[in-house]
Amino acid sequence: MSFEAINPATGRTISTHAFLDASQLEQALSSADDAFGSWHGRGVEERAGYLTLLGALLRERKGELASRMTTEMGKPITQAIGEAEKCAWVCDYYAEHAAAYLAPVDVDTDAAKSYWTYRPLGIVLGIMPWNFPFWQVIRFAVPAITAGNVALLKHAPGVPGCALDLEALFRDAGYPSGVFTNLFIDVEAAGRVIDDPRVRGVSLTGSVKAGKAVAKRAGEALKISVLELGGSDPSLVLEDADLDLAAEQCALGRFNNTGQSCIAAKRFIVVEKVREAFQEKLLKQMQAWLPGDPTDPETKLGPMAREELRDQLHAQVMRSVEAGATLVTGGEIPDRPGAWYTPTLLADVAAGMPAYEEELFGPVASILPVPDEDAAIAVANDTSFGLGAAVYTRDRARGERIAAERLDAGSCFVNGIVKSDPRLPFGGTKDSGFGRELSPLGIREFTNRKTVWVK
Repeated sequence: MSFEAINPATGRTISTHAFLDASQLEQALSSADDAFGSWHGRGVEERAGYLTLLGALLRERKGELASRMTTEMGKPITQAIGEAEKCAWVCDYYAEHAAAYLAPVDVDTDAAKSYWTYRPLGIVLGIMPWNFPFWQVIRFAVPAITAGNVALLKHAPGVPGCALDLEALFRDAGYPSGVFTNLFIDVEAAGRVIDDPRVRGVSLTGSVKAGKAVAKRAGEALKISVLELGGSDPSLVLEDADLDLAAEQCALGRFNNTGQSCIAAKRFIVVEKVREAFQEKLLKQMQAWLPGDPTDPETKLGPMAREELRDQLHAQVMRSVEAGATLVTGGEIPDRPGAWYTPTLLADVAAGMPAYEEELFGPVASILPVPDEDAAIAVANDTSFGLGAAVYTRDRARGERIAAERLDAGSCFVNGIVKSDPRLPFGGTKDSGFGRELSPLGIREFTNRKTVWVK
């Protein structure tokens, strides 16, 4: 058994990496435990100082890191460069703010002095996905490590080169040995790592199935977990929306990263009065999202990451059409090697169809017609997921009210696509998980909020 990287544009194997054996895994755990003993004793200002060089290395190496993403999971090269740059941004953010976010909080009580402080827990395991192979890891590891923890990475099996690149970045930025360690392990070994008493927490970004398994394992071991799971994000297009803006943003939100994003705009819930006009404008926008060579800087849509994921998506599309959805365009598997799929638009999507009930993880957009605002909100919330949502309306106060008060999701945006930002908390509700990454909340997740009372 091994990690195996396959170029999704060609179907050819790039590299294989054997799983760690029991003694190698124990050595990694022991090294991480030893590293925590000294790392957490350093002040937060000293720990945050390493982020400056880490961010600089991410920018310096963005070309080679982007190339790795493109060859291992098919991300168009320009988007891959953007991912590396965003990773550097989160380093900059926590380098500037970590000390303030982790500062003790004084409270007036009957004591001479009382406060709470944020203390690191120990080893944190990150179980990370392939779709944003650098960003997902950096946004977990940077705040956790800067808070004084040490990190183990169990990456997705299809991106082993990215995992090794990440380990090299932390090493070359001067982090002590054991502070960030890549583990080539399978799911069974990951469960044993969660069970290990030296490990104090786990962060997972992945499927609902994986999230439930990790939450159960962590819960049985009484360990904190942060879960960022799937999403079926709605975009509400109201009758007063700027349709040009809405179509442009919906296309970007749906087809960026070839539609392989938990926070992709997956369900376009459109008030019937503007449905036809919106559909025409969306089709026009989709003409710019044509599959092409992912190494070409002009390409916006690459292959999907794996052929089995493409086949699963195609089956969801076909079952939706059989259930009554209208196939407006796409829905085809090109006759070529690799995990390619044509950008697809489904209309007349309704309850009971896979395009309504399930997460479609790829370049497929769905239009769900509704009569009015109340119906749009009801359909938006009629899902087991709750990661993100967007509202398009010229009335910003109306949009803000809907976003803040009526949509059941972790991140709600008005007149723009849902996106992660170091300055804002990121996470979901319902089957989209729990806990928060990024912002002040993210760096405090894997800490002991310790009360200190002095008479």
